[in-house]
This record gives sequence, C-alpha cells and structure tokens, in this order.
Amino acid sequence: MTIEWIETPASTRCSAIAYDSEGERILCRFRKDGVEWQYHGCPPSVWQEFSNPATSKGSFIHEQLNHHQHGPYGG
Repeated sequence: MTIEWIETPASTRCSAIAYDSEGERILCRFRKDGVEWQYHGCPPSVWQEFSNPATSKGSFIHEQLNHHQHGPYGG
C-alpha cells in the first residue's frame, strides 16, 4: 500500500498528513524533526475533521488523537 502524503504548509506542527483507510490510521510528519507518527482507530469521520484546512493540526492532535493508540510510523 502506498501512502499519499498531503503537505500542510499552514500548520506549524505538521509538515504533511496522510490517511490509511484500510487500517484506519492517521499519519503525521512533524515539522520540527521530520518524525512520522501514526494514530490508530481513526474512522473516516475523524480523518475528515483532522484534514480540514481550517482545523489546527496541533490542537486536534493534543485534544483528540493523543487519546488513540499511537506511536512511530515505520513507513
């Protein structure tokens, strides 16, 4: 499976985001150090909210995604 990253130039936290619909995982590449992180158990509705350009990625991660199982993404 190929992950298609979406650049997020307006975000100060994430440089790019992606979604794995089969595994229901949200992926985030952090701007500070380039680390890629995955958040499990995220249905399409959560992805739609997170990927909305008006959504603050940092706030959403802090308030929503950190409550999901998460860890480094090994690509």
